[in-house]
Amino acid sequence: MPDNPYGWLVTVATRRFTDWVRSDAARRRREDAELPATPPSMFVAAPADHPPAGEHDDTLTLLFLCCHPSLSPASQVALTLRAVGGLGTAEIAHAFLVPEATMAQRISRAKQAIRKAGGRFAPPPPGERADRLRAVLHVLYLMFNEGYTTSSGDALQRPDLTAEALRLTRLLHRLLPDEPEAAGLLALMLLTEARRDARTGDDGSLIPLAEQDRGRWDRGLIAEGVELVTATLARTRELGPFQLQAAIAAVHDEAPSADETDWPQILALYELLERVAPNPMVTLNKAVAVAMVRGARAGLEIVDGLKADGRMARHHRLHAVRAHLLERAGRPQEARDAFRIAARLATNLPEQRYLRLRAAAPASGED
Repeated sequence: MPDNPYGWLVTVATRRFTDWVRSDAARRRREDAELPATPPSMFVAAPADHPPAGEHDDTLTLLFLCCHPSLSPASQVALTLRAVGGLGTAEIAHAFLVPEATMAQRISRAKQAIRKAGGRFAPPPPGERADRLRAVLHVLYLMFNEGYTTSSGDALQRPDLTAEALRLTRLLHRLLPDEPEAAGLLALMLLTEARRDARTGDDGSLIPLAEQDRGRWDRGLIAEGVELVTATLARTRELGPFQLQAAIAAVHDEAPSADETDWPQILALYELLERVAPNPMVTLNKAVAVAMVRGARAGLEIVDGLKADGRMARHHRLHAVRAHLLERAGRPQEARDAFRIAARLATNLPEQRYLRLRAAAPASGED
């Protein structure tokens, strides 16, 4: 408890409000600058024999440059936010929860690394384009995820980050309309962003998917995302991870209620996703679908197998999922212990609070 609780609250509120004003002002500047900077020719359809705009668009070139293979994923995200997203160094530092001077050094080192590696402001060579595009998509995905559920801090979400990631992904899809994974990523973001307002209560507390008021979901975003992923899946020959994740999100969003979710279809999609892009987090998500289709004990077998993976053993989500499945299996004391472990490992305050509440009084259940 602070010595002066009222003064502490006023100070925190003032800083929060200042951050919001700066972020909103930066967004308005970007929006105001975008229209005058757009040449009149961009508002007119190109002739049929004109080369595709995506091959020459500066923003796409800049995205590729920011995702140069010489940079780490964290540096790629930071440089993309700064150079393409237009966010200030202070805003990016806040997103990464590091001092502004640290972030300024990181961005400066990223630029130097690109120069030393011979990076040029030009489209990547044909032989590098596919790999660089995957890096661009990955960076935008990481940016969106950090905004949707912050890795740490006292807020569950950063709407400014999700909005920026969504804006850049829309741009990428417009520039590369025939890239199925770009369309898949955009659909995934739309279908996920549609649930944002229902994810927290009035006090900022976390509300899990099964308990959300689906009337607060954005039906316009859902319709757009479903239409996009449906069209993409219909014309693509090779399914990618973003397309499959978008398909899973569409099944969730189209369900009238949690009880009416088509879990067998979700499980089939996760099994396919696990083959296309094997990843322990995909397996963890699949375990939930397995539990919903085949029972909690079947899901627990998968989760317990993941505990041997060093990448997952200290991840709070593994223990949170395990606790949830233990509840469903009718093992409340073990579920309470697992929720406590998950709360201790979580670094996001709303998630910590939610997990501690569940640890205090986990619901009993049966398989």
